Amino acid sequence: MCPARILVADDHDVVRQGLRLLIQEQPQWKIIAEIKDGRNAVEKASESKPDIAILDISMPSLNGLDATRQILKLNTHTKILILSMHDSEQVIEKAVNAGARGYVLKADAGRDIVRAVQALLNGQTFFTQKAAQIILDGFT
Repeated sequence: MCPARILVADDHDVVRQGLRLLIQEQPQWKIIAEIKDGRNAVEKASESKPDIAILDISMPSLNGLDATRQILKLNTHTKILILSMHDSEQVIEKAVNAGARGYVLKADAGRDIVRAVQALLNGQTFFTQKAAQIILDGFT
């Protein structure tokens, strides 16, 4: 079986390095690109057709929400996982409306990123506990 192909886009080197360490521990996964900005993330996703794209919201040249929309226009197969420090209902709602299938807060990434990627690969959604609570509170 081919390894799952993952693109990581975040403008902070330390975040990309941390994600690489977590993802490399999974032998069935492979990082195919590490990108620093949204525009290059779209270009690389168009070329490489990743199974999963992990995108930060706040990136230079094109934010993660716009990158999500553009990547999904080019390749509906790619599942988008947003990794962000933003924990407001409005931002999470915008991410879901853009087409993201998951939302992980950076504060929870060490605990949740592997579970989130696996969920998306299995055709499910994934929201960290705090993000899920924010969404639920918005409905009640």
